[in-house]
Amino acid sequence: MDFKSGGRKAIDRLIEAYGFTTRQALCDHLGVSKSTLATRYMRDIFPAEWIIQGALETGVSLSWLTTGEGVMFENAKLNDVVQIPRQKLLDGKLYDSNFYMFDKAFLPDGLKDPVVILDGDVTYIADRKFDEVQDGKWVVDIEGTISVRDIIRIPGGKVRVEGEKFAFECKLDEILISSRIVAINISY
Repeated sequence: MDFKSGGRKAIDRLIEAYGFTTRQALCDHLGVSKSTLATRYMRDIFPAEWIIQGALETGVSLSWLTTGEGVMFENAKLNDVVQIPRQKLLDGKLYDSNFYMFDKAFLPDGLKDPVVILDGDVTYIADRKFDEVQDGKWVVDIEGTISVRDIIRIPGGKVRVEGEKFAFECKLDEILISSRIVAINISY
């Protein structure tokens, strides 16, 4: 294998492995400038350090990322790895934003339809399938604006909705609850 070339195809495989649709998304994820990636792409320079990072973060075969040969996922241990869709919460809307790979051991038991939601410096793991609304943290849509709120059930089919700045009471059917938050990680 000639590691002085093959950069274009390797970068394209990285984009596929991460589930991105653009080179810009790969730049953002890797923390490199567009010009750095463009230089490697145009000059066909093999991105060895990015390939290693991609293999570690996605679980994709290092051999496949490097050469494009063989299968994308070859490790039998991948039965313990799950791909979870990621969404970003921006200005009251949820936007699809690729996916994360998780070892099942790090996830709570019983998740039926997990999703990762990024809200600024906070990362939530949520479940989009749930039987009933109970006290806890939820992803809610209030008149077209999506946010993460604390929900407390109160008698009469009502809930108390609490946010950072205010709280209110309403009937449960007056808001749309889309996901139950099961884990929270705050980055500093």
